[in-house]
Amino acid sequence: MAKIAMIGAGSWGTALAVVLEKNGHEVMIWSALDEEIRSLAQHHEHKEKLPGVKLGDSVRYTSSLQEAVFGMDALVLAVPSMYTRKTAHDMAQYVTEGQLIISVAKGIEEDTLMTLSQIIRQEIPQAVTAVLCGPSHAEEVGRGMPSVLVAGAEKKKTAERVQHYFMNESFRVYTSPDVAGMEIGASLKNVIALAAGMADGLGYGDNTKAALITRGINEIGRLGLAMGAKYETLSGLTGIGDLIVTCASMHSRNRRAGILMGKGYSMKQAMEEVKMVVEGVYSAKAAMGLAKKYGVDLPIIEQVNAALFENKPVKDAVYELMTRDKKAENDESAWEE
Repeated sequence: MAKIAMIGAGSWGTALAVVLEKNGHEVMIWSALDEEIRSLAQHHEHKEKLPGVKLGDSVRYTSSLQEAVFGMDALVLAVPSMYTRKTAHDMAQYVTEGQLIISVAKGIEEDTLMTLSQIIRQEIPQAVTAVLCGPSHAEEVGRGMPSVLVAGAEKKKTAERVQHYFMNESFRVYTSPDVAGMEIGASLKNVIALAAGMADGLGYGDNTKAALITRGINEIGRLGLAMGAKYETLSGLTGIGDLIVTCASMHSRNRRAGILMGKGYSMKQAMEEVKMVVEGVYSAKAAMGLAKKYGVDLPIIEQVNAALFENKPVKDAVYELMTRDKKAENDESAWEE
């Protein structure tokens, strides 16, 4: 079996470490926080972020990046998206030629509009890069509930290697060459989940949720296709699948933050209440940057940005979406003359 380091000890990194250890791999977890590492080593459990999910006795822990990287067959980069560049930069000096890095966070860098795998390739050009994402919450993965994800990479053998590391009877993994489509879907679904949560916070019902999910995947699809993504990816697990679970589940920190904003909390107050990184907040501005770059209209994401960063009342944002100019649902539809 393989030697694999989990670079990041949050809820998702911890849950994936449970999967890898169950599969018989030698697992080491790294965190920059000494206190977090001490707690994990003592309790074999992340009592704050993933209580009740136990790590195996064979899992090792470190706060030294050099120790985490050296001699490992694969590195799973699981830090929040806003820390990806710094962590990758700090790792680079220890990464050897051809060492595999698997990105499992979700986001787009606001300043550069780069996806996380692009950042990793820029900071660590000697590494081989892959991504793993799909409709999955750490709370369920850590407890062994059936989950299905996708491993993406430029080369088939790399994606199959990731598939081999992670796949078991409760954690199914497909493969895909469409890394760009996977990362766009995984990042922008968090922004739509904020909108879905806002609607819930306002007390709206299933009709509203269904509309937001459907029109949300439409927005993600338009932008993704403009960026070269495949339609099959955007309509698959890492597109519509990931969007559904993030918009519908109370495990979703993005939905929970949106609910609070719908109830009148400010963006800052909502993030403080959730007590976890709300990735959609960081991807929202980047999404608008991409929309401008590729000339794509993203009305839902535009209104989420207004609520997040311009103090626009959430109810006003919904009203503006509902009163937009009349349109056909599908611009490609052909009418009989």
